[in-house]
Amino acid sequence: MTTLIPRDPYSKEELEKLYPRDLKLQLVQVALSHWELPETQRASGNQHGELTDKGRETTFELGQRLRHLYVDQLGFMPRVKSDTEDMYLRTTPIPRALESLQQAFWGMYPASARTQDFPPPVIVARSVSDETLFPNEGNCRRFRQLSKLFADRAALRWNDTDEMNYINSLLSKWMPENSPKVAVDSRPRLSGIADTINATLAHGPATKLPSEFYDNKIRQHLNKIAVDEWFSGYSESTEYRKLGIGSLMGDVVDRMVSTAVEGGWRSETSASGSSTEQGKAIKFALSGCHDTTLAAILNSTGSFDGNWPPFTSSIAIELFSKASRNSDAGVILEEFASPPIATKKSGFFSFLTGSSSSGDIPPPQSETARTPLTSLPESTRQTLKQYYVRIRYNDSPVRIPGCAAKLQNHLRGDDTFCTLDAFKEIVDKFTPKNWKGECVQNLDEGLYGKNDKEKAPAGF
Repeated sequence: MTTLIPRDPYSKEELEKLYPRDLKLQLVQVALSHWELPETQRASGNQHGELTDKGRETTFELGQRLRHLYVDQLGFMPRVKSDTEDMYLRTTPIPRALESLQQAFWGMYPASARTQDFPPPVIVARSVSDETLFPNEGNCRRFRQLSKLFADRAALRWNDTDEMNYINSLLSKWMPENSPKVAVDSRPRLSGIADTINATLAHGPATKLPSEFYDNKIRQHLNKIAVDEWFSGYSESTEYRKLGIGSLMGDVVDRMVSTAVEGGWRSETSASGSSTEQGKAIKFALSGCHDTTLAAILNSTGSFDGNWPPFTSSIAIELFSKASRNSDAGVILEEFASPPIATKKSGFFSFLTGSSSSGDIPPPQSETARTPLTSLPESTRQTLKQYYVRIRYNDSPVRIPGCAAKLQNHLRGDDTFCTLDAFKEIVDKFTPKNWKGECVQNLDEGLYGKNDKEKAPAGF
């Protein structure tokens, strides 16, 4: 894992295959990861938690790529914006996540693409105790236990192996005298060493470590071991998925269901309070989060490729409906795309100055929020079967095994398009009913809970 090398923009032929004419894009939810800061650069001016200049550059370029696809190529979003009423912007409390979000937004909508009266956008930031944009082990006791159990298992599995012996043959001489052996649970931890190697490699000669740290074989071993320590729980345990990323994925699905059955997803955190029936439906969500967020999403849906996400990686979760025969193609002028806007509320903060709207209590949910698929009326389920979900990770569609396994669960001819009904069925299995309550259940019950009842593969 190091810096993402973006692929070229989709060709016309690729675009026609990826975005079929008989499907209409309805909602896009993008999660993007930030850059790590090498210790050597902290010593030369950057503060802990800040984004580096290289990080600002690459996240801005990510925003430019989003603009090229969703504005220039697809015409899904308008070329010029007068507000962000049809967007949802959110970040974790970590400063570099906010900065990454800012840069991506500016790349997507630079000053030349915003009107003069463009108001300061609202960015949602929850308190740390309620944060769901990253695996929140600091505020979930059971998840903290599970994380340690899987880390301990990784230590037992890897500390006395040929892979670890090879790592130590090159790196142990650079370790502290009181902790000369690299191990999963050493000080520094193996995952921390891997993180530092990747951060310094991405930032060029000024931050470089001795050459042994960049041995290709060492980097492969570090990736394999760190991925096992940090992410195997998502692949193996329903409870791990539920407590680590289930709340976020439940929100993602709720928004898509609202779009499908309620005429659009609306959020009270927009400047105009567009949760009212008069407000704009949200079309594009952009969230500044972390590499652990992306890996958790991919692992929990059974679509992880085994590699730690590179810096400035992104996931786009796209919702499509079956297009009507008389649907209009091309860009619709923004002012005619939605009903009139309700009167603006005051009290929101400008992300242009680095501040955000902090909501300790999430906004009221729709009538379908957190309703299990089995409790929805048959008419609603039939509607969900007319919508399709696709995940693109770093611009490549991923395959979800539970969707690909059955013809009725995916679009004919392309099993990366999952019916919303099937996608919700998969995510429902690891969506917590009460995250805080479940964080104090099953304490001391081992890796997979009592009688291994939580042991289950991801993506089905």
